[in-house]
Amino acid sequence: MDFSKVELTEDEKAFQAEVREFLATHVTDEVRKHDRDTGDNFDIGVHRALAEKGWLEKEIKGAEGWEGGFSRVESRIWHLERRKAEFPWVTWGTTVLIAHSVAMFAKPELREEVLQGIYDGDVRMCLGYTEPDGGSDVATCKTRAVRDGDDWVINGSKMFTTGAHNCQYCFLITNTDPDARKHKSLTMFLVPLDTPGVEIQPLWTVDGDRTNIVYYSDVRISDKYRLGEVNEGWTVVREPLNKEHGVVDAVIDGLDDVSILQHQGVYVAKAADAVVREVSQEGPDGTRRVDDPLVSVRLGQSLAKVEAALASPHMFGRVALAQAMRDVSPVLMDIVGPTSVLPIDEPGADLSRAEYVYRWSPLTGIYGGTLEVFRNMIAQYILGLGKPVYAAPKAPAAS
Repeated sequence: MDFSKVELTEDEKAFQAEVREFLATHVTDEVRKHDRDTGDNFDIGVHRALAEKGWLEKEIKGAEGWEGGFSRVESRIWHLERRKAEFPWVTWGTTVLIAHSVAMFAKPELREEVLQGIYDGDVRMCLGYTEPDGGSDVATCKTRAVRDGDDWVINGSKMFTTGAHNCQYCFLITNTDPDARKHKSLTMFLVPLDTPGVEIQPLWTVDGDRTNIVYYSDVRISDKYRLGEVNEGWTVVREPLNKEHGVVDAVIDGLDDVSILQHQGVYVAKAADAVVREVSQEGPDGTRRVDDPLVSVRLGQSLAKVEAALASPHMFGRVALAQAMRDVSPVLMDIVGPTSVLPIDEPGADLSRAEYVYRWSPLTGIYGGTLEVFRNMIAQYILGLGKPVYAAPKAPAAS
C-alpha cells in the first residue's frame, strides 16, 4: 500500500488555491453560525455560488465519470478542502447520492429536467426511506403507492428526511404490492415536494441538526415521476444505499474516501487537535498538562483510535468512525474540563468541538442503519459468518 503524498501539478495547485479562496469568501463565520443556529446543514447563498461557478455540475459529472466533470485529483481536493472549511453539506450530499439513480432510471424528459436543475442549483433531493414505526430495514416499507390510470396516489409517512424543507424532490420508496415478498413489492418515485398532500414537519436532533418527518396524504403524481420498473424499486435504491452504507470498493488510485463518515471524521480530528494544542501550552507555573501521564496516555489512545478509524475502509470505517466519536469525545471533554461545554460561538469555543462531537456521536451510529446492523453486515457479507439469528431456538419437540 502506498501512503506517499500525491504530488500536485501546477494546474492542480492552482485549482486548490481557487477552492480555498472560494470557501474563504463564501463559507464565512456567519454561514457557519447560521448553520449551527438552524441545524439546516444547507446555505442557499453558498449553493448558488457553487452553481454559478459550475462546480455543482462538475462534481456530479466527476462522480459519474462523465465528460466535463472534476478529475479524480480535483474531486479529492474539493472534498478535503470543503470539509476543512465546515461547508454545510448534507442536502447537497443526498442530492449527489440520488443523482446516479435519476440518470439511470428516470424517463428521459424527467432525467434532463432534473439533472439540469441540479447543475443550475435549482433542484435538490432528499431521501425518503425510514418510517416512524420502522427501523434500519427500509424494505419493510408501508408507505403505499396505488396506480390510478396514468397517476399514482401515495399515502404514508417518512422519518429522517433530512433537508426536505430545502429540497424540491424526495427519492421515495413505496410499497406497490403488499402481497409480494418485501424486496419485490417496492417501487421508487421522485416526488415533487410542492405536490398537494405533502406536509413537512421539523424534528431537531440532540446535536442541534434539523431533520424532518414528511406526511403523504392522497398525494397524486404522474407516472412520469416513477424511477425504474414497478415492483423493481430495490434495483433503483440499492446503489444509493450501498454508497450511504459505505459498501463500495476502494479505487486503486487511492483518491476515494475510505469511509462514508469522512466529514464527521474530520470534525472529530479537529476537536482532538484543539485539545492537543490546549494541553501543550505552558501554564503560569511553566508546566504543561500534556506532560502528565494521566493526560498524555488517554489523549494518545484517543488520537490513535481516530487515526485508525480515518484509515479504515468502507463499512469498517463507517463503524470505526462512529464508535471513535462515541469513545473519544467524553475523554476529550474530561481532559478539557468545564470550558468544553461553552457555546461554540464564545471565546475559546474551539474546545467546544469535543462537546458537539459528543452530542453528534449517537446520531452517526444510526445514519443509514444502526452500528449493530453494520456489524452484522460485516459478519455476514465480508467475514462469511452467515445470517444473524435473532429468535430464540425452538424447544425440542416432546417425545
